[in-house]
Amino acid sequence: MKKYQKELDKWFKENDWKYWSQLSILARLYEECGEFARLVNHLYGDKPKRDEEKKQELEEEIGDIIYTLICFANSNNVDLDKAIRKSFDKVVRRDKNRYNKKS
Repeated sequence: MKKYQKELDKWFKENDWKYWSQLSILARLYEECGEFARLVNHLYGDKPKRDEEKKQELEEEIGDIIYTLICFANSNNVDLDKAIRKSFDKVVRRDKNRYNKKS
């Protein structure tokens, strides 16, 4: 993730752009998550896509969410590699005996 964080930050600096405020980025994240949820509902849920709706792909919607999280992380000096490592370690410790193991 560090590679993408640096690339995005470099691009912003080259264009003399500032990251949006934290609340605006959060609103954008919710928008992107809503688009992802809508697509998942179209693909796997009970709500079919209307014919006139544009085609969407899971990969693109997930990418939009990650991009927005990178913007938020960069604007708050959060190292996403460290963040995901902490989350993985926490889940592995917490859930090591939580589920039935396959035989």
